[in-house]
Amino acid sequence: MLITLIIATLASGGGLAWAIRCAALPATAPFELATLGNAVHITAWALALALVIVLWLGFFTLQPNSAAVLILFGQYKGTERREGFHWANPFYDKERVSLRARNLNGDKLKVNDKRGNPIDIAVVVVWRVRETALAVFEVDDYVHYVKIQSESAVRHLASSYPYDTHEDNELSLRGSMDEVSLALQEELQERLGKAGVVVEEARLSHLAYAPEIAGAMLRRQQAEAIVAARRRIVDGAVGMVQMALEHLEAEKIVELDTERKAAMISNLLVVLCGEQAAQPVVNAGTLYS
Repeated sequence: MLITLIIATLASGGGLAWAIRCAALPATAPFELATLGNAVHITAWALALALVIVLWLGFFTLQPNSAAVLILFGQYKGTERREGFHWANPFYDKERVSLRARNLNGDKLKVNDKRGNPIDIAVVVVWRVRETALAVFEVDDYVHYVKIQSESAVRHLASSYPYDTHEDNELSLRGSMDEVSLALQEELQERLGKAGVVVEEARLSHLAYAPEIAGAMLRRQQAEAIVAARRRIVDGAVGMVQMALEHLEAEKIVELDTERKAAMISNLLVVLCGEQAAQPVVNAGTLYS
């Protein structure tokens, strides 16, 4: 009777049904052993018990946003991504991989920008595993791989842009955060794609001049800012003087010779470009006195 039950179980197939049916054998076996007392039944009962233990090793559970890479004797057999309770071949090696989003808060790195200035820079990267087979088989440790490649990408990014610039058509690390972050994300995706990793976001979390040049670069920034501001002030002042002269000539309010135009331009530029408010002087005589 016991042998018949085992044969029927094997013929029916299905891992889960197989394990459930065989699980009932230890409970009924003692009664059959007491009746038959046959060595064949004892052997069958022992084999059935061992079979139940092996089959139960095939059960496993998966939480949401997790996967199991199934490997049989060194061969990749597939990936289970469905959450819940599952059964697979007990001989499968189940390599669990998290599919959740992860944050990489990079360390501060001292690198040189495009102009050769030493700067401290750090990034934060949001990433997740998309292709589990690539993450497991293409790289030795995909978490460590993400960290090392992120540092390499940051160093390359920093050497491609200056820390700061006053040119309108030139990108900089400090003044073009969105463009720099997009370039960093694209470079990281190109580097990490071979590991089955997708980069969802990458941004600079720290950016500053290195301490040994911070004071000098601060004075340089101030000087560059002053020069840029003066340039804009002069451009605006020249435009206002030109507009004033053209308006006077168009309305024929007063006629000025070359010398008086030069004096007027000089006075207007002093007033418009001066850092402090000008003190007006009233001329009580004639224009040529």
